[in-house]
Amino acid sequence: MIRRLLVANRGEIACRILRACREANIETVAIFAPDDANSLFTEMADITVALDGETIGDTYLDIEQILSIARHFKVDAIHPGYGFLSERSEFAEAVMNAGIIWVGPSVEAIDLMGDKMTARKTMKNAGVPVIPGEEIEGGIDAIVMASKRVGFPLLLKASAGGGGKGMRAVHSEDQIQSAAQSAQREALKAFGDDRIYVERLLAGSRHIEIQILADQHGSTIHLGERECSVQRRHQKVFEESPSIAVNDTLREAMGEAAINAAKAVDYVGAGTVEFLLSANGEFFFLEMNTRIQVEHPVTEMVTGVDLVREQIRIAQGQRMSIKGCQMRGHAIEVRLYAEDPKNNFLPATGKLLCFQPPEGPGIRLDTGFREGDEVTPNYDPMLSKLIVWAPSREEALARMRCALEDFVVLGCITNITFLRALCLHADVIAGRTTTDMVEAIWPDGWDEEVPSDMIELAYLATYASHSMGANRQLSSGTISEIPTPFENLSGRFP
Repeated sequence: MIRRLLVANRGEIACRILRACREANIETVAIFAPDDANSLFTEMADITVALDGETIGDTYLDIEQILSIARHFKVDAIHPGYGFLSERSEFAEAVMNAGIIWVGPSVEAIDLMGDKMTARKTMKNAGVPVIPGEEIEGGIDAIVMASKRVGFPLLLKASAGGGGKGMRAVHSEDQIQSAAQSAQREALKAFGDDRIYVERLLAGSRHIEIQILADQHGSTIHLGERECSVQRRHQKVFEESPSIAVNDTLREAMGEAAINAAKAVDYVGAGTVEFLLSANGEFFFLEMNTRIQVEHPVTEMVTGVDLVREQIRIAQGQRMSIKGCQMRGHAIEVRLYAEDPKNNFLPATGKLLCFQPPEGPGIRLDTGFREGDEVTPNYDPMLSKLIVWAPSREEALARMRCALEDFVVLGCITNITFLRALCLHADVIAGRTTTDMVEAIWPDGWDEEVPSDMIELAYLATYASHSMGANRQLSSGTISEIPTPFENLSGRFP
């Protein structure tokens, strides 16, 4: 049994795991880099340990240092969350070699699914449909030749990739050379691996993923689908479950394909099999994520299953607590980022002078931030995940729109107004969501002016945040001394 667990992560997902452990009466250890010393997740753990080092590589990616802490505090298990070391097979292997329970799949499964070209080959052998394309062994010349055979439009994708890194859309032959070189450079920088493969670009397709669970007793099930089609720069911003495009027959077919994919690599734990669903109803394997997903809350909201608790249950050798998929109502998640939608969604920084999330029935917020925290450029700019549930999709959208209107953030630029615009757009309301819809709706980039009557309210909200908050007293009460919030405006002010 797991009595003490170390969370090898930070921020929102660390908070989520720590909360699940507390409910399971499991003692927790949190590790933190110097710039995370006062973060929310460090206050939630039973034991907190400072990491030596300044960079991510010296802290959250330092396998030996993390294992040294784990051994010192005699932890029974390590949960990697998502990102960082969660899909590094060398970390999983080191954890298990140290006699510590790894809350995740086997080293072999991580390796097979972590390399996208190997994953494609494995899925072909398992009878899972894959996107037309080619796995390439060679440099630029081989990529160019394969691209001509696959045809246009196409995607160049990093074999070790994820999160849109090392990915380039190519629409004509004259773009291949520069696109391949650019993709390789980015892939090498992000993953230390510049291998690229080619897939046909399926325009107007939907991004559908199936949540699976598999225990050590031979049981593998799926928990329905999440649609994650709405993306900017190949990164998801709006997710929902169930998908308006998936009926019971298609759900069963995709679920069976996902289970076959998991069984092909002897998968154990929680994982996600991602597919592209074409306009004519065909679906194709995209990739498998061998970890908990950022968007897992929408599945939890419609199934009532605590996926993190199930991960822990499975890791300690127990049978999963559920037998199959039972979905109820509709859930939507949006990702609140500290980024500037008007500037190509580039990350933004600043102090959260005001951070007032919405409240009410059917509203959930997963976050690692609170008012007064500093948003730095050191990590992913996601501040929070806002999730709503309602009996129907129409009601869920209405609830999300209200929740976004009530979400007040001052101090750094966020994408709240962009998310509000998404939820009000006719294509989203009608469920016409595709992977290229953001670019189709706003081909020149997103740009929406903040209503002028909000400026005065923004000043008042900033003044209240400064003058009433603990440890944020103004030396003078004059409005002129308050940082101008207009550039940092998000949300609606009550």
